[in-house]
Amino acid sequence: MLAILRKLHAWMGAALCLVIAAVAFSGALLAYKPVWLRASVPGAEAPADLRADRLGRVMARVEAGFGPDAVSSVTFATPSFGLHQVYLRGGGGAFVDADGRVVQRWGPNGRATEWLFELHRGLFADETGDAIVGWTGVALMAMTLSGLVLWWPTRRSFRAQAIPGEGRAGWLRAHRDVGLMTAPFIVILALTGAALDLPDVSRPLMGAEMPAPPKGAGEGPIDWTAAIGAAQARFPDAAVRMALPAAKPGAAASVRLKQPGEWHANGRTIVYLDPADARVLAATDAMAQPLGARVFNAFWPIHAARVGGPVWTLVVFLSGVGLGLLSLYGAEAYRRKLFARRPVDRRARKAATAA
Repeated sequence: MLAILRKLHAWMGAALCLVIAAVAFSGALLAYKPVWLRASVPGAEAPADLRADRLGRVMARVEAGFGPDAVSSVTFATPSFGLHQVYLRGGGGAFVDADGRVVQRWGPNGRATEWLFELHRGLFADETGDAIVGWTGVALMAMTLSGLVLWWPTRRSFRAQAIPGEGRAGWLRAHRDVGLMTAPFIVILALTGAALDLPDVSRPLMGAEMPAPPKGAGEGPIDWTAAIGAAQARFPDAAVRMALPAAKPGAAASVRLKQPGEWHANGRTIVYLDPADARVLAATDAMAQPLGARVFNAFWPIHAARVGGPVWTLVVFLSGVGLGLLSLYGAEAYRRKLFARRPVDRRARKAATAA
């Protein structure tokens, strides 16, 4: 039984090693994305003014500058990052200041962090890539658990060795030891990542389906100051985090808020508004959702290291690096097995040469 499990473990690892390594190393770097942005974007340290009237003026200027149909959403500043981020429907985006002036703009995957995110989430292959990465996460959980089963008979050989020694045995030993040190965190990251990449599977399983947006909204340029004010009035203790223009005529606009107790950096509390008159059409209270939905909402901040402070950020970073090395170590050990050099019979070769 162990022999069959060992072969399956090796074959799956060899088949998925490059995908796992790419996703793991990019995820490790993305754990420190907020730090990188604060260090690299001018004006990131500016104080954030999050009053409804100021945010309304920002939205009006953004839509006027980029075009009302070009803006997909705007994520508002925080006390630790003083710029608003604009997401454009064709890809790319911009950072704008408290007055809505553009500080930086980029095209699709035009920033290193955006490029890394697209690689990490879906290998630049849109929905197909999301599915590949998601099911790879499911396979990774199975490989981690099978690896622990295979390790158990050899547990006395554990030495916490992260650098391969000589020969195939050295690569295998480093593979086993790194796997053991990172296994609990790999399972957490693989589980949360797979759920996020496969929402059509994970949400129904968890009872976390998103409520359908309301229908029958009017049309017209929305008064964002009134809309944001109405959303804030609906949840007065929440912080306004995002504004999303109507995706098409007749659809509702929406404002996302983060209530106290929510882990998600941008909140999952949503207020839907009529673009014609900024009237509240419906609201989703994230804190009143079923347990499965609240657990699902916690997956992204756990996976992206947006909770847990510097300690969890470091754990996610080291786990990503460890997973990438674990995959490459296992692949190299398997390669050495497949292409092992046969021992040379020097006497026979000498006799053949003399003949």
